[in-house]
This record gives sequence, C-alpha cells and structure tokens, in this order.
Amino acid sequence: MSSVAVLTPESFAEHRSGLRDEETRGGVPEDEAYIPTYLEAFPPLPEKGAPGEKSSEPTGAWNKIRPIKSSVITQVFHVPLEERRYKDNSQFGEGEEAKVCLDIMQKTGAHIELSLAKDQGLSIMVTGKLDSVMKARKEIVARLQTQASATVTIPKEHHRFVIGKNGEKLQELELKTATKINIPRPEDPSNQIKITGTKEGIEKARHEILLISAEQDKRAVERLSLEKAFHPFITGAFNKVVQEIMQETGARINIPPPSVNKDEIIITGEKEPVAQALLRIRKIYEDKKRKTTTISVEVKKSQHKYIIGPKGNTLQEILDTTGVSVEMPSLESSSETIILRGEPDKLGPALTQVYAKAKSVMVAEVTAPAWLHRFIIGKKGQNIGRITQQLPKVHIEFTDGDEKITLEGPTEEVELAQTQIQEMIRDLLGRMDYTEVQIDQRFHRHLIGKNGANINRIKEQHKVSVRIPPDNEKSNLIRIEGDPQGVQLARKELLEMAVRMENERTKDLIIEQRFHRTIIGQKGEKIKEIRDKFPEVIINFPDPAQKSDIVQLRGPKNEVEKCAKFLQKVIVELIENSFSIPVPIFKQFHKNIIGKGGTNIKKIREETNTKIDLPTENSNSEVILITGKKANCEGARDRILAIQRELANIKEAEVSIPAKLHNSLIGAKGRLVRSIMEECGGVHIHFPSEGSGSDKVTIRGPAEEVEKAKRQLLQLAEEKQINNFSVELHAKPEYHKFLIGRGGTNIRKVRDRTGARIIFPTPDDKDQELITIVGKEDAVKLAQRELESLIRNLDNVIEDVMTVEPKYHRHFVARRGQVLREIAEEYGGVTVSFPRTGIQSDRVTLKGAKDCVEAAKRRILEIISDLEAQVVLECVIQQRFHRAVMGAKGYKVQQITRDHDVQIKFPERDDNPGLEAQPQENGDVSPEPESAPRKCDTILISGRKEKCEAARAALLALVPVTVDVDVPFDLHRYIIGQKGAGIRKMMEEYEVNISVPQPEQQSDVIKITGLVANVERAKSGLLERVKELQAEQEDRALRGFKLTVSVEPKYHPKIIGKKGAIISQIRKDHEVNIQFPDKGDENQDLITITGYEKNAEAARDSILKIVADLEEMVSEDVRLDHRVHARIIGGRGKAIRKLMEEFRVDIRFPQPGSSDPDRVTVTGLPENVEDAIDHLLNLEEEYMMDVVETETMAGYMKPPSRSDDEPRGPAKGFVVRDAPWNASGNKAPDMSSAEEFPVFGTGVAPKQMVWGPKKF
Repeated sequence: MSSVAVLTPESFAEHRSGLRDEETRGGVPEDEAYIPTYLEAFPPLPEKGAPGEKSSEPTGAWNKIRPIKSSVITQVFHVPLEERRYKDNSQFGEGEEAKVCLDIMQKTGAHIELSLAKDQGLSIMVTGKLDSVMKARKEIVARLQTQASATVTIPKEHHRFVIGKNGEKLQELELKTATKINIPRPEDPSNQIKITGTKEGIEKARHEILLISAEQDKRAVERLSLEKAFHPFITGAFNKVVQEIMQETGARINIPPPSVNKDEIIITGEKEPVAQALLRIRKIYEDKKRKTTTISVEVKKSQHKYIIGPKGNTLQEILDTTGVSVEMPSLESSSETIILRGEPDKLGPALTQVYAKAKSVMVAEVTAPAWLHRFIIGKKGQNIGRITQQLPKVHIEFTDGDEKITLEGPTEEVELAQTQIQEMIRDLLGRMDYTEVQIDQRFHRHLIGKNGANINRIKEQHKVSVRIPPDNEKSNLIRIEGDPQGVQLARKELLEMAVRMENERTKDLIIEQRFHRTIIGQKGEKIKEIRDKFPEVIINFPDPAQKSDIVQLRGPKNEVEKCAKFLQKVIVELIENSFSIPVPIFKQFHKNIIGKGGTNIKKIREETNTKIDLPTENSNSEVILITGKKANCEGARDRILAIQRELANIKEAEVSIPAKLHNSLIGAKGRLVRSIMEECGGVHIHFPSEGSGSDKVTIRGPAEEVEKAKRQLLQLAEEKQINNFSVELHAKPEYHKFLIGRGGTNIRKVRDRTGARIIFPTPDDKDQELITIVGKEDAVKLAQRELESLIRNLDNVIEDVMTVEPKYHRHFVARRGQVLREIAEEYGGVTVSFPRTGIQSDRVTLKGAKDCVEAAKRRILEIISDLEAQVVLECVIQQRFHRAVMGAKGYKVQQITRDHDVQIKFPERDDNPGLEAQPQENGDVSPEPESAPRKCDTILISGRKEKCEAARAALLALVPVTVDVDVPFDLHRYIIGQKGAGIRKMMEEYEVNISVPQPEQQSDVIKITGLVANVERAKSGLLERVKELQAEQEDRALRGFKLTVSVEPKYHPKIIGKKGAIISQIRKDHEVNIQFPDKGDENQDLITITGYEKNAEAARDSILKIVADLEEMVSEDVRLDHRVHARIIGGRGKAIRKLMEEFRVDIRFPQPGSSDPDRVTVTGLPENVEDAIDHLLNLEEEYMMDVVETETMAGYMKPPSRSDDEPRGPAKGFVVRDAPWNASGNKAPDMSSAEEFPVFGTGVAPKQMVWGPKKF
C-alpha cells in the first residue's frame, strides 16, 4: 500500500505549533524583542542511531512535529481467474471490464488501474480518498468478480446490533468486506442473515457478524417495575443520580420521561454491572418509599407553567435544593392540585419555593386599537424588539383582531414594559390616523396594478399603509393607515381611481386563437410594445385551455377604441401573411428544391419572404406548403415549379370544367381524383379552392401522362354532366386483386364492356371492402351485375386437382413458397397444396372460389410452360465491372430481374488479378474472343429465351464506358476544387467517376467513366466548366495589371490612416490591392497598386491627392510644461483626440525619458496649426495655476518629524545568542570574506571553520 500526504494550510499551522516553546522565556520583558539562542533558531537534525536502535527520548525540536495523515490511499487486490466474471482475454483493456471500471471511476471519483497476471488473474489497484476507495472496491468486487452466497444464523434480537444506528454499522461492514448483507425484516421470524460476495469477503463478513453476536451474548437485560411517583428520586435532579450509577457500574439505565405514563425501568449491559445497578435502584426506591410522605396544594392552572419552568428546569431546581419531588397534573387535565413528595422536614421549604415560583410571574394587559398593533411592532419587529432586548424575560403577545396586548414576565419588568408600550401608543395616536373606504371588489386588482405598481406608488408618495382585502374574503373595505394628511390624500386618490374605472369601457375583440401567440410574441415582447403604446388600456387574453377567441380591452373609451383599431389592423396583416398554397412536387425532386445545405430553399424563402414547409423524408406526402402574403406565395410557388420543370420533362395543362362538377370529380375523400392520378403515372391534379368560382383545373406531370389524365378527366366530366350515377358494393379485400386481374386485365374488360368506372379502396381508406362504380345509370347497373356475379362465384368455394410433374414442384415451394403466396394474393386467396417432400406424387390440390381456382390453374400451367421453355444464357462482363452493373445493394439487377421475369446469377469473385483478360473498351464485347471467357466474368441468365436476350442487352447497357477529355493541365486544380469538393460535386451530379491525372504526369487528359448517357452529360458539363475557368483566367490577367507610385515614406502612415482606415477605403472604392514596401526593401518610396488598369490609375490619383494635401501641411514645435501634458491629453487620450478633430491637426507629445520633455509637435495646415498652438498655450496657462497651487500645498503637508537628510543608523540584522563563534577563541564569520563566503565557480583553499569538521 502506498500513500500520498497532502499538507493544507491548517495542518501546516498545526504542525508548526509543535516547534514553538509553550513556556515563557524567563526574565525577558514582553515589550522587548526576544533574542533566540542559536540552537533554538537552528535546531540540529536528529542523529542517526545504530540499526534497530530506537530512541525513547525526542531528539531536538524536529520530533515535536506530528506526522501528517495521508488523505489519499492506494489498495491493491487480486481476482483469481476462476472468480473473474469476464474471461475473454482477446482484447484486454477494451472489453466489459474496462467499461465497468470507467463507470465505477465516474461514480466514486477513485482512480482504477487493471493489470493481467501470468496466471490470467486480475490485479486491481484503486487510488483515492478512503471513502471513495472503499466504495469503488465494493463496486468492483460486485461487478467484476463472480459472487457466492452464504448464510449465518444469530439470535433475532442481535440483528439490530448488526444494523447499527440508522444502518451505519451495516453499511460500514458491507464496505469493509465488499459484500451485500441481507438481514430479514423485524416482522420476518427468520433469524438467518444472507451474505453475497466473494469467498474471502463472505468469510470476513461472517466472522464480524459472529463477533457482534458473541459480544451481545455477554450482555444482560433487566426490567424493573417501580411506581412512577418514585422515578424522580432514582433519576435525581438534572439526572445526576442515574448518571452516577451508570458511570460507577457501566450499565445502561433507561427511565421513561415524566410525559410517558410507564412504570418500567430497563437496565442493560454486562451481567455483573446490571446486577449492581439493579441493587442500587432497589435500595433508593425502598429508602424513599419508607421515608417520604406527601402533601397536596391548590394552585391556579394558569400558574402551573411557572412552577414547571422552561423544559421542567424549575421542578429540577426544587428537587435539587430540597430533595422533594413536585408532581404536576397534565396540561390536558383541569385539575389544579399539585402533590409534593419528600421527607417531612423538607416539605415546608419545598412548598415555600412552589408558591414563590407561582407568584414570580405577572400577567398584564394593554389596550390599543388593532390597526395600531403593527406600528407598535414596527418594521421587521424593530420597535417591540427594543423593549424585548432591554427586558428579555418579558413575553409580549399580540392577538390578531383583538385590541388587547398581553405582557407576561417578572413583575417589575412587566410594569416597565407596560409603561413603555403605553407611551408608544399615546405617541402613535397623536401623529397617526386611519380611514376605511368602500370600493367595489372588481376594481381592486386595477387599484393594485401590475406587480403592485399603482398601490406601491400611492404608499411611497403619501407615506401610508393600504390594506386591500384578498379575493377570497369578498370584501369591499379598504383600510388606509399612516400620517393623517397622507391618509386623506391617499383616500382621495383611491376614490378618484375607482370613479374613473367605473367610467371605463370594456370592449371584446374577436381574434382567432391561432393568432394570440403571434400577437403576444416571444416572451411577451410584442404585446409589451402594444401596452407601452396604450398604457391606459388593459389587454386580457383568454387562457389557451379555454380555446376562446375573445380578447378583452379595458380602459378610457377613446384609448380603448384606438387600441381596438390598432389590433384589428395587426390582425388584417396577420391574415394576409397567413395565406397558404399547397404545391404538389414529385418526391424525387424535393432534394433539388432544398439544394446543397439548404441554399435553394433558403434563397426562395428570403427573396419571397414566405415560410416553406416540406414533408419529412419518410412521409408519403409530396405536397410542399407555402405560407405568407398571397402575392409572395404565388411567386414562391412559380419558382419551385420552375425548378421541377428544369429537372424533368414536366408539362402543365389547364382544363376548363364547370365548378359545380368539381366535388363529384374529386369524389368522397378525394378517392376518385386520386385513382386517376395513380392510373396516369402519379400526375398532380389541382382543383381551385371551393368558393373561388374558377373553372380551371391544373394537371401537372410527364407530358404523355398529362394528356392521358386530361382525356380521362374530360371524359369523366362529360359523364358526370350527362349522368352522375354511382353505386357501392362490398367484397372481401382478398378478392380485390382477382377482380382487378393481373395488370388490371379483368377490371379493364368490365370497364370496356360497360363503360362504367370502378374504384377500389386505397390502403389508407378505413373501409377496405367498399368498391364504388361510377358512370351512366345503365352502365353502372350492368357493371354492378357483372361484379356481383363474380363476387358470388368467389364466395362459392370448391376443391380441384391438377397434375404437375414432381421435377417442377421445387420451383413452386422454394423460398418458403414465394410463388404460391403470389398466386394466392393474385387469385382471391386460393389455397394451392403440393405433396410433401419425399412423397412421389404429381397431384396438386387447389381450394377456393371456382373462378379463382380456374385462373390459378391457368397461371400454374403458364409457369410450367415457362419452366419448360427456360434457357440459360451467358453474358460475359469483366469482373471489375460487376459492382457497377449490380448497383447499390443490387437494385439495378433486381430491376432487370423484375422487368424481364428472369433469374440472374453472378459468379464467385476471383481474387487473382494475374489471370484477368484485357480490359473491354467502352463495354464492347468481342463476338469471337481469342480465348474462352473466364468463369469469374460469366453471368448466367435463366428464363425464356427472348426475355433472357433482352435482360442480357440491359446488363451490357449497364457496363461503364470511359471517355477522355482534353483539359489544360493548369486548370486541373480548379476543377478538383478545395479538398476535392468541385470534382466530387460533378461526380455526384452526373453519377460518373472522374479521374484526374497526377500532377507529376503533366497530362491534359481527364478520364470520365460511367453509363453512356451519364458520361455524355458529364463531358458536356466538364467542357462548360473549362470555358468558365478560361474566362476567369482572362479576367484574372486583366485584374493583374500593376503600377507603382513614388511617395516619400514619411507620408505612408498618413495614407494608411488609423488602423488602416484610409487605405482600406481606397482599396474598397477602386477594387484594387495596394502594397506598401517592407522594411528591408531598397525602394522605400514605391507603393504597388494591382487591379484593373482603369481602377489602378484611379487609386493612384487618390493617393497622389492625399500626398498633395500632406505636402501643404507644416510642423511647428511648441514648448509646454511637461507637468500639464497629462491633463491636456485627458483620460485614455479623449481630450487630445477631440482637440485634434476640432483643429484638424496632428499633435505629438514627447516619449517618457525624452531629453526635451516640454517639446510638443503640431502638424497640419498653417492656419490650423497656429490656432491649435494658441489653444494649447491657453490650456497650459490655465493648468499651470492648478499645478503651482497643488505643489505649494504639498510642501505644507510633509511630516515635520523627520528630515530627508537625517542620517539613519545601520540595520541591526538577525541576532542570536550562544552561537559557536561567540565561544572563547572563536569569532563570527566575515561575510565580506571570499574565503568564508566564496563566490560560485571560484576555487578557494579549505579552511578549518568553527562549525566543526565536514561530514560526508
């Protein structure tokens, strides 16, 4: 175990005290400086003793220093391999053990280090404060070491000693042994204690518990029942007797207090001491029972508390002085009888003391008006506090609402306090008054004002106190107290306010609740502005929970009207700004509308001053909501639609349909129009808002789909206009797919035959069984009959059998019956059962609706036909292109598989690059390869021959091609951009890979790899970027025009200006770069200007103009007494700056330590310099008068006691007595001697010193 000592200022002072002599040095007067001895000033170090020798006597003053206790400790303990909870050694220091240790360190504040021993045991070192280390050790053992459990049985009555006071003993034991100890609850009859922890910890805890129990076995408990009346004699006055018995015997005695009506006395401790204590108590009891007698006296109940005294001290005093016990009736009892018990000869003195105590306290009453009480008490009890401090034994009690003040205490002090309070009352009645006014309670809160502003103003202004009753009292009475004149003025003002409020007007404004928060503003900022504008008007908004639209205004009539008009104007603006337009935009274009980092959407929001909300990424909604003023919203909508049109072949068409047909075209909950949009490739159809009267319906989407939707919408409108008839049918949701048919064939046949429109429910509709038929009445009824016939057939369940060769069974049941599930979904939930694996049968059972079963049989035969006609084609594509062909997570291949109904299998990867064939150029495949294709390059496509060939063509189209683009080498770094941002953006935008040659190659060729269409787009984009860069280069060359202008260096700071202000303005105005010469340059007068030629020449002219102005300036020196410089300059140079601005000059003061401290230089135009110098001389004359006066006064303020020229004696230095050099034959060392006090680095011959021989 290691420890670190921490020395605090307190502990240092404590240890230093050990070096001080506690005894006063004899014969040295206190007023003289004490001269220490040499040994006292320089105590010798203790001599080193022989090995093993211990000195019993302290050696020198050093031994007086007490050791400093360590505040930081370290404990190391070991966890064997078999007891480790986490035994995975593959990543020591990174697994669960490290996480657990980190968590424990954060919880306890201790530092933990883990190390692994050769035997794979775990060594743990914990460092920190004792309490932290113990807690950390317990946590480590519980979480890193496997836990065992054991039980220990001890008597139930010993359990409380294991727990200890407030559980402290148990907590200490758990920390000490690093275990968890479960003790049964008091109501549990079990006496077994369960210990959980490590084996070592369990043994320690078990041992400690048994020790506690063994110690309690030695103890005894005696219960003694003695009459309660004799308990005071056993206790003794102030517990003296019982404490004496406990000290002498060592037993513990518990006597119930007087308030507890119990006779039992309990004695605990070792058996022998308990017996001794029992004997002593019995002896006292028997002695007092034999010798004592009683007398009873009647004393008024109100006087009993004076006999008892504070905390019963008076009774204890009587018992102590007379040996008589005074038995008082309980406070709840109405009895006034007091019993005195004691020896007959001592009862008399005790009775005298009882009567004296009863009459020692007087109770008096003083009458004062109740309203005056708080003035008697004073602010924070100041007035009454003066009396109670002067007369601390007097208790003064004020009763609320009562005019009496009660005083209680010693007679003399009560009389004195009574006189003082009566004088205070007379004084207050002479200079104070009160009045009461009746004001309707509904006006009270207005009288008080916001945060008490009104009432506090009245109180401070008139120096009065105003009491307004709380709302729950429902009282109209207001009380005013204070100075008579102030009371009348306050009364008058309150009544005027009440009259004014009665004449006020209240107006209710109807404001939609949705606008309330906007009007109030964040943290009430906006409503505060309105209230400041109309300070006399009170504006009350309803509670949000009430969902009310009524806002109440209260105040003078004219102000209320003005405020109402202002609020209505605000509401009109809010309504204008809350206009919203929903804009449907295809989901794939939302990211383009947002732009990189939100740049596009942010720009639209700022420029149109609108709020634009987009649906969340995982939402199915395509609608973007624009909110703001109508004109702004329409502008934002047009800009968003323009972005969509740029990105895709989006067409917008308008159809004129009478407004009265719009609702019927939209259908219930938009189902009809939604079905048209879905059928036409997801076009957006927008109807004008209801009530607008507009006939224009907007269709937006791909050109072909827009035309299709337009035809359907017009056809439907015509049908609606001729005959808008609809019927609803119900069919089980599993029948819907069969009714629709594969690719919509069944429902299309019904629609073609009847001319009716059939609408099936969408997944979002609540009623999934509802089918709606819309059209002409005859057509609808015909379609209804056909569908009802189909549904009846579907409800007619049959079972049929067909033959399928066993070799095809696996195709149907593979992938957990994927094909069978598809057939069931498509054909009304028909059940298809193939024979189990291992049974050689070709019978397949189908169960379901008759039509569904027949259709399913046809589908199975089609699949078998496809399987019989299945071929396998090879598609050779180099392995290095396979990942590009597959796409992210294989989505491209999956799309081809679905589109062409084929299976595509990619070969295993060959990691040997040496066998790779010559790379294909641009995805071309040689029809007659020179050698057989590699296995790792061959992709297998299985399915019908024509579909396989189409799939192969689709795969080959996905093979990336590479084109070379010539781009001048010096433009490459601009194309790449900062940290590759430019090239990365192009690759993401065109979905290609762009390879720029390394700088050392000095090549102009950039390679673009990707799909043919993407590569072409990327090439065009790259060439466009090259044109932009070349144009920038040309512009850069024009901006690189340089010219120089020669200006004397002394003018350079003036041209630059303060903090570069002048030169920065020239640079900004002319868009040029201006460079001044560096310190080491040869031509210190040349200033270089870079920029467009025209701008550079203009900047040069500006500089030369400044120089011309500067050349006209003159510099003159003026002598100003250096003592006034600081006053002329002013605080932080404020005065001199103002002066320089006023006279348009530059003033320079000499640096500190200058040879001519009075010289001040003024620079500027001649007339300005003269004016500035005159002003400075005037200031000097004015300030010098103050300086002379100050110095004259300072001469009189010098202390006369000592002259500066008076010689002082040499310093005495540090003196000690009995030094070695004071001995006979020795002399003090010469500090000026180089031999006795050598300088470092100089060799000096050794000399025998008085200090004794050197020890090494």
